[in-house]
Amino acid sequence: KKDIPAVNFLIHEIHCRRNIEICPYCSDSIPKSEMKNHIESEHVQVTCKCRMKIENGLLKDHEESSCPLRPALCQFCDIPLAFNKLREHESYCGARTEPCRDCGRNVLLRDLREHPRLCG
Repeated sequence: KKDIPAVNFLIHEIHCRRNIEICPYCSDSIPKSEMKNHIESEHVQVTCKCRMKIENGLLKDHEESSCPLRPALCQFCDIPLAFNKLREHESYCGARTEPCRDCGRNVLLRDLREHPRLCG
């Protein structure tokens, strides 16, 4: 899957046919001696803590970006929570109040960013 100078093509093709395989799962070029290890380490099905079955090679990305149990911080209190619990927690947490330093009124945490514009 790379550009090869025409003068080297025949030798390169012979080398590839002997030593390289195309992975049937991801279509990467893998040395034949490493194919079994590649499949076992990258394409074996594992179960995430959210109980979703996923290829081992995709697990890290899933855990960081799409797993419902990935850690997420509340924007109001910075407590780490599971992503699937965040919306409910922030709804409750954002309804707490703090006094405004300028006008002294109690302001909902979820409105605290916009309050200085309205405070005057």
